[in-house]
Order: sequence, then C-alpha cells, then structure tokens
Amino acid sequence: MNDPAQDQVIALLERIAHHDVTPARRKDAEAALRQLYDQVGGRVYSVAMRVVGNPQWAEDVLQETFLQVWRTAHDYRQALSPPLAWLGLVARSRALDFLRRRASERADAAAELDDMLGETLAGDAVDPLDTQIASEHAWALHECLRKLEPKQREVVSLAYFRDLSHGELAQQLKLPLGTVKTWVRRGLEQLRSCMGRFA
Repeated sequence: MNDPAQDQVIALLERIAHHDVTPARRKDAEAALRQLYDQVGGRVYSVAMRVVGNPQWAEDVLQETFLQVWRTAHDYRQALSPPLAWLGLVARSRALDFLRRRASERADAAAELDDMLGETLAGDAVDPLDTQIASEHAWALHECLRKLEPKQREVVSLAYFRDLSHGELAQQLKLPLGTVKTWVRRGLEQLRSCMGRFA
C-alpha cells in the first residue's frame, strides 16, 4: 500500500520537473516547489544539520538543496528510490559539497595570507635584529592596511585575522559573494604592492 505523503511528494516532484515546458507549467512548478518546501523542508534541514553541524550552514544547504531539486526533479525515478530518500540524498550531497567548498576557501585564504606574510615578515628566530625587522614589518603591514578603503580593510581583516570564509563574510556584511571575493583579491594585491615598498 502506498503512503499518501510519499505519493504527494512524488506528484509535487513531477510538477516541478516540467517547469520549462510552458509559462503556465513554470508557474505551477513554482507553486509545487513552495508546497514541497512547506511539506519536507524541516526534514531536509535536519539532514543538512546532521552533516554540517551549524544552523546557518544548514540553512544555506537547505536553499542549495531546493535549487538542486528545481534543476533535477526530472531525474527522480520512483522505481529506484522513495522520494524522501532521494531528497535526503540530494541534501546530504549538497551538505558535503558545502563543507568541501568551505574547507577549500579557508585553505586558499590561509595559503594566500601565508605567502604574503612569508614574503614580508621574518621567521621565528630570536635574534634582536630579526625581532626589530619583524617589528618594522608588522608596522609596515599596519600602515598598508590603513591605506585600504575602509570596506576593503574590513573584509581583508575579517577574512584573514578572524578566519572567516568568503561565504561567511558575504552573510555577515550583507554583500554579494562576488563583491566580497573581488574586495579580498584587490585588497591583497594592494597590500602586496604597498608591502613591497617597505621591503
């Protein structure tokens, strides 16, 4: 005997799958997506939360999951999987992608800052001359940071000294992700150029 809730989810997925046929179908598919979200959004969020372990990240994964459902509802096959299991698999996949992307962003950001600081700051030696040079370089870095535009300085400082990813910066500063990435890249370029003058 079929579960009426499962049957309803299947019917919604079928409506979503035909969103690109006609304008009327698209409107119906959008309504179906909203209904699907209302019906199973809580379960999808729970799956995301179990994987990422952070409420804000789980919200991001929830949104990515429903975008994926919109794009790939036509791939769902009832014979291969119950609809809720398929949705859980999509959510888990999006959550793992989110964690990989976040780890990659952090690694890239850390490597970029390490490279920049490695080019300008002295090592761990306790030689007084090295200490003086390190102090001068720290002062130079401070001066170069002061020369950045205020928003750029804020983005670079949060990214590298508070270890925030591009996505977290975009959320915290309520800016588009592309803007954040551009500001970080340009800020680093200006810092490199400025620090080069002190070398």
